[in-house]
Amino acid sequence: MRKPRDFDAELQALTNKAKALKTKKQGQLGELVIATGADAMSIEQLAGALLDAVGADAARKEAWRKSGAAFFCGGGARVSQGTRGNAGGASASGSGAEPPAGETGAA
Repeated sequence: MRKPRDFDAELQALTNKAKALKTKKQGQLGELVIATGADAMSIEQLAGALLDAVGADAARKEAWRKSGAAFFCGGGARVSQGTRGNAGGASASGSGAEPPAGETGAA
């Protein structure tokens, strides 16, 4: 005869695992912000850059993906300096934000 399952215990274990994964993800995002030098930006600038990134077109996201992959492959202070230049590019996304602003205005 089968042993009865304790659904409450399984549910609690899954809930605990989900909380642990969420905490880990938040920590990794914080580490990424620091590693890229984005922690030097004001919270408003960082939020604005992220909001622009969410609404970006697919081609632009693919370019960012390649840049991010290069960041992780290069790993180190040398890449960090290049990324800070990109962070400047991201904050200078005012120039890059013109196309999305045009798209937003068109929408």
